[in-house]
Amino acid sequence: MAVVASASTWFYANHILRAQQIADAALHHQPRGNFSDLYPRWLGARELLKHRRNPYSPEITREIQQGYYGRQLDPTRPDDPKDQQGFVYPAYVVFLLASTVDVPFDIVQTAFRWLLVGLAAVTVFLWLRVLRWLPPFGTTLILIVLMLGWLPMVQGIKLQQLSLVVAVLLAACAACLSAGWLFLAGGVLALATIKPQLAWPAVLWLLWWAASEWHSRRRFVFGFGLLMLLLLGGAQFVLPGWLPMFFHAIRQYQQYTDNQSALVVLFGSIAGHVFEVLSVAVCAFLLWRHRRGPTSSAVFGQALGVVLALTVLIVPKLAPYNQVLLVPAILALLQSQSSTDSILPAIRMARIIGGIFLLWPWIATLGLSVAYLWLTPELRQRIYLIPFNSTFMLPVFVFGLALLNAWMSPPSSLRDSAPAE
Repeated sequence: MAVVASASTWFYANHILRAQQIADAALHHQPRGNFSDLYPRWLGARELLKHRRNPYSPEITREIQQGYYGRQLDPTRPDDPKDQQGFVYPAYVVFLLASTVDVPFDIVQTAFRWLLVGLAAVTVFLWLRVLRWLPPFGTTLILIVLMLGWLPMVQGIKLQQLSLVVAVLLAACAACLSAGWLFLAGGVLALATIKPQLAWPAVLWLLWWAASEWHSRRRFVFGFGLLMLLLLGGAQFVLPGWLPMFFHAIRQYQQYTDNQSALVVLFGSIAGHVFEVLSVAVCAFLLWRHRRGPTSSAVFGQALGVVLALTVLIVPKLAPYNQVLLVPAILALLQSQSSTDSILPAIRMARIIGGIFLLWPWIATLGLSVAYLWLTPELRQRIYLIPFNSTFMLPVFVFGLALLNAWMSPPSSLRDSAPAE
């Protein structure tokens, strides 16, 4: 069943979603290029490292558009995409791509896509280790198959999104902490800051966690600080004055995309921002309760899962592929679901609703795949986005349920655990 569900997602992405996007682009005379989210970063890295050109410059942006969209965007065309596809990353991301700049992009694109498939499987193993959950091999295999066919993961793989790399780096950081490799964990976390908006909540929490037991956890801070200094210093060496350019690129990106968080999209600007503040406050209260807990406890993984679920909820970009950060919270909820502890009926009902939101993309893509031969162009136009209907609500339910799940794990169980040192 897991194989069928995942296969239906890939069939939907390749034969229904893509076909409709091509038809819509032709109808509105929109350009179509390689549509690889890796391409702007790869081209910027190549031009900086090989030709000493500024990747944040308008000239590089136009060259990126030539490959990403197939031509430069024309502001006089109202149907042209608004996203300029500029180099909106810290300059030190070029160090991760340095080994690829001499390779043709079509080869890099194919290799990176398969790398992401492997990383998706590794992510499941890492989070199971952090959560101290050792399910049977068959269950683990099912979880991996479902991960490879989960709509956010499929979208991220097809777009070659670096969010998936950040997700596995955060999982690797947590696994290193769980094993007591604090210095290495700090360095891995520093690498995850290639997408600061996805990494900063985890960075703040883990630095707070380390400061709570400074004597035994300071090596984590040293590892993080040392690699961050190397990354920042190296970026300054290859591109002097890059930091103001980066912040300017971020401001431009926000202006032409006008991205909003899931809470703002759901509840409007004022109420959405209020809920963002409340979510951060409640999460901080939970983390304060568990800040002295060792990494050898499953509750440490649960708390980090709550932080990553909060990240998806408040990050100002509602992109399905960012929901791969929900994986530890979802796994923790599945783990708790298998326990014999009694729960309140209201929580059980919330879990059922959250489960429906989680399963919906598989249900919808399976239905669309079965009905593929009977889909007329008009009908496909109306229903092809149905699998994304749960995109807005899933982060809300996962965050709320993960918060309750971690809250119900008493702090006393953390004190009884052996220290990770």
